[in-house]
Formats: sequence, C-alpha cells, structure tokens
Amino acid sequence: MSTQEKRREQIQTVTVGAVLTALVVILQILANVTGALLPTPITLVLIPIVIGAALYGVKMSTWLGFIFGVVVLLSGAANLFLSFSVIGTIVTVMVKCTACGLLSGIAYSAVKRFNEKLSIWAAAVVCPLVNTGIFILGCYVFFLEDLAKYNTQNSLGFENTTALIFIGFAGVNFLIELGTNIILNPAINLVIKNLKKK
Repeated sequence: MSTQEKRREQIQTVTVGAVLTALVVILQILANVTGALLPTPITLVLIPIVIGAALYGVKMSTWLGFIFGVVVLLSGAANLFLSFSVIGTIVTVMVKCTACGLLSGIAYSAVKRFNEKLSIWAAAVVCPLVNTGIFILGCYVFFLEDLAKYNTQNSLGFENTTALIFIGFAGVNFLIELGTNIILNPAINLVIKNLKKK
C-alpha cells in the first residue's frame, strides 16, 4: 500500500468515525424521548456501534460504546439511577456501554474468520445482550435496596424487585433493541458493504 493510499484510508477512517460518533450522540439524545413512555430509554445507538465494529474493528466499536456511555450520563437518561447512587450509576453506565462496543467488536472479528454475514449478526446480537446484561448486574450490585423502595413508594405493581428490573426496566427495552438490530441487519449489511467499497 502506497503512502497516498494509507493517507486516504486514514482520512476515511477519521471521517466515518466522526460520522458514527455524531450518530451515537444524536440517536442517544433522541432515545430520551422514549424515556417518557418507558422506565428506561430504548437504546438506538447500537446500530452505529455494530457498523463501527464491522468497518474498523474493536478500537472503533469500543470508542463508540464509550461515547454512548458519556452521552447517557450527560443527557439525563440515567437521572433516576443517579438519584440512588452517583458512583454506582457512573460505573454501571460506563462499563455496560463501553463493554457492548468492545464485545460486539470482538464478536464480529471472531465470527468473520468463518462467515462475514454471520459476523454482522453476531455483533448485532452481542451488543444489546451485553448492554442489558451489565445493566441488570449493576442493578443488583448497586441499586437493589433503592429499587425495592422505588417499587413500593410508587405503587408500580411489580411483585418484587427482580420483576421490576427484568420486566419494568430491562425486558421490553432489550426485546426492542434486539429486534431493531435483527430487523435492520440487512440494511446494516448494505451500509457496511458500500462503505468497504470506497
């Protein structure tokens, strides 16, 4: 590869990376609208993270996951949990968001050796799975008592805190996020193919 080609590739990486970063910011801010309808906003940023993983690998997807976490904290999407524990919220949000980027990038790279189309599916499934899984873990580690009080004080009608976490906070969101990634997978695949040609 010539110096000119390397430079062109670097410019493309920075440009596409900047666009994906902007998409993460915009989509997460838009996702806060769903917070008015559901206990926790639906995460819409998982698609650019998957695209970043497929185009530029683990470093890009991890970066996009990290930005996702920063925007969640700054946009007010985690305000309920910040009222319970600031440290617990920061740790949970930053770990879950960064990890979903990191692990979707690893999943893509690992499966790509065998099948490229399947690798995009793998990244698309791993991303919401990790995001939701670490959120649930964070709820048990940092917020269990606060969520129990929140459930009782607000008469939410959940039988116990586990039901609140799995059904109230995580269940519907996870299914919508996973479903969105699966339904839009052909479109994600097309975007990745077109960008790889350039």
